[in-house]
Amino acid sequence: MANQALMANAIRALAMDAVQLANSGHPGAPMGMADMAVALWGDHLRHNPANPHWPDRDRFVLSNGHASMLIYAVLHLAGYDLSVDDLKKFRQLHSKTAGHPEVGVTPGIETTTGPLGQGITNAVGFALAEKLLAAEFNRPSHAIVDHHTYAFLGDGCLMEGISHEAAALAGAWKLGKLIALYDDNGISIDGPVKPWFVDNTAERFNAYGWNVIGPVDGHDTKAVSKAIADAKKSTDKPTLVICKTQIGKGSPNRANTAKAHGEPLGADEIGLTRSALQWPHAPFELPEAVYAEWDAKAAGAKTEAAWNERFAAYAKAFPDLAAEFTRRMKGELPKSFHQTAFDAVVAAHSKGETVASRKASQLALEAFTAALPEMIGGSADLTGSNLTNTKSTPNVRFDEQGDVVRSEGNEQFPDGLLGRHINYGVREFGMAAIMNGVALHGGFIPYGGTFLTFSDYSRNAIRMAALMKQRVIHVFTHDSIGLGEDGPTHQSIEHAASLRLIPNLDVWRPGDTAETTVAWAVALQNATRPTALLLSRQNLPYSPKGDLSDISKGAYVLAEPERVGLKNKKVKAVIIATGSEVQLALKAQELLAAKKIGVRVVSMPSTTTFDRQDVAYKKSVLPKGLPRIAVEMGTTDGWWKYGVSAVVGIDTYGESAPAGVLFKHFGFTPENVAATVEAALAR
Repeated sequence: MANQALMANAIRALAMDAVQLANSGHPGAPMGMADMAVALWGDHLRHNPANPHWPDRDRFVLSNGHASMLIYAVLHLAGYDLSVDDLKKFRQLHSKTAGHPEVGVTPGIETTTGPLGQGITNAVGFALAEKLLAAEFNRPSHAIVDHHTYAFLGDGCLMEGISHEAAALAGAWKLGKLIALYDDNGISIDGPVKPWFVDNTAERFNAYGWNVIGPVDGHDTKAVSKAIADAKKSTDKPTLVICKTQIGKGSPNRANTAKAHGEPLGADEIGLTRSALQWPHAPFELPEAVYAEWDAKAAGAKTEAAWNERFAAYAKAFPDLAAEFTRRMKGELPKSFHQTAFDAVVAAHSKGETVASRKASQLALEAFTAALPEMIGGSADLTGSNLTNTKSTPNVRFDEQGDVVRSEGNEQFPDGLLGRHINYGVREFGMAAIMNGVALHGGFIPYGGTFLTFSDYSRNAIRMAALMKQRVIHVFTHDSIGLGEDGPTHQSIEHAASLRLIPNLDVWRPGDTAETTVAWAVALQNATRPTALLLSRQNLPYSPKGDLSDISKGAYVLAEPERVGLKNKKVKAVIIATGSEVQLALKAQELLAAKKIGVRVVSMPSTTTFDRQDVAYKKSVLPKGLPRIAVEMGTTDGWWKYGVSAVVGIDTYGESAPAGVLFKHFGFTPENVAATVEAALAR
């Protein structure tokens, strides 16, 4: 029988030693959750240290990511590629052991958990993806998708509002394979939480439709293990196991205090703790008996081998499904996708429709969702405005038993399709973080919609997607003062500029159907970066164009002076425009042509994409020595990096009025753009 106390104390020792050596970190939570980790990893978690990415492994998320030494210690002890030297480099430059766990940096880490509450929300995304993939690919006697998602979380995660959004959805979706273990230690950085955290957590989660177990003694490994076993019996409800623990367990003077939370114990207290735990070993020294108890390599190899056998039988019985599953879990697009994208762009160009770019987005989605079954959409209660639904994406629904429901045959969905469009409700932040979890799980490309002004609610999850290099697509409609009467609370002024500041996030603000279709195609092919599509409420005329290939570079020459009859006329200025303002630029070009002033119009739907192009291409689009005028219904600051002489923008909040009235009021007219060009030329 496993020596569970020895296993837990190994975690405690590594946690306090690594934090002490780094002189930075959080020893208390790992020490308090050590017994919980022994129960889960020792008795239940299906994983293989030699292959952290095999598709049907259980997923583990440490939502209270400041307790990172817990997961680092466990990964090292279980046999992952994480050495003692890596632990000694905790929180140091370029190490595998960052202050908070980071996916893609440390083997065995499933998601980057830093901001509290997002880890448990990612876990909801993991569990949703597992459930939907199982419904799509499993066949009688062939269950190739059958795993659990486990999450540890603390008081801070539950205080964050996003936990409400995520937990409510998990209950609504009946995610029976989601099991969360709550480290209920009653301590945060500011001290005992009783004065400011009075929630009845059990009743709260019961109200969400969860199965609640506990409180159990979080230091009784057998009790925690039994609670997990009981939780696994729940097939129609997610489960919260409430574990009462002591932060800093084992420390004579720091246990149950805020000092154990976010600072090293200190050499003297570590010495006392070693004595209390009967741990005579030097820092980072572990007896072979510890490794023997923790070693998961043989069991992991056996578990994965059994799944490989099942998958081989599945592939023999259903070769097409097996190939499709493998492709999707690798995150690869079908070989036919390039042709699909090309055809969609050409079709948009040929039709030349005058529609809002949000409608152009839906037209593109009709083609892409039909071609890519991995696309799973949604909206934060604005489907009719965001237009994220298509003929291939009925709503995701579950029956009373928690099973995924196929759409009933009707004119819209005659084939009884599985749901691929999610009603997230008014939960923008939760939607964004759940999509991150879905993308991290694999098998799906998630996209979700809301108004651009509400990107503020979801911004941190967007940032996390960019940091984690995940292909998540945000559909942000009503992108400017063009939404009109809803007024300044809903009119996006600073949002485009703000989103462009997030590293590794592509931001597109297309000006017509072709640009919108290209934006979608590029977003779907960007396997290592998220995308934000900023789309109009108002109709946008199609802009005739020649070569379509340069649109994907983020900016291109849309119109030279020849378009307005100025043959052999030198270009005297360049107007750069995005989105709906491209039409203003083209009309201003006509007004200037009447005065024999030749200007080039550059459409720049994606500044972030254009900025990655080579110098030669940038110079070909924006030649040196010519005045440049930018036109965008947003804050002006971001445009000065392009060497512009002036910006026709808006650096105040909007007003409530019809769109046309607002355009004139704020100077978004062809006449004002033309006058701005003339003023720049006169300098």
